[in-house]
Amino acid sequence: MGNSARTPAGGVGLIFWLRVFVAIAGHVSLWTIAIAQVVRLARPRWWARAPFLPIPDPKYVEFRLITQYGSAGTPQPADVIDYLRWCRETGR
Repeated sequence: MGNSARTPAGGVGLIFWLRVFVAIAGHVSLWTIAIAQVVRLARPRWWARAPFLPIPDPKYVEFRLITQYGSAGTPQPADVIDYLRWCRETGR
């Protein structure tokens, strides 16, 4: 694929999420909406399944990445910041 942000399964890797975390850490005004979105998008009963983290279903993430970027696009942490701003502005 030639895409360093994607994992072989089509999702995004740990490095991408670390970069997103750092980007959000620099935007204090987005912390509350970021936490709300983590809770909203977490798999049902996430605490009962490994990796025991409130992460979205990998199939959902893959679907959203393909609809946003196509099969070869590269997600950027700035896109997550834009998404969080949109969520805050629209009350989502």
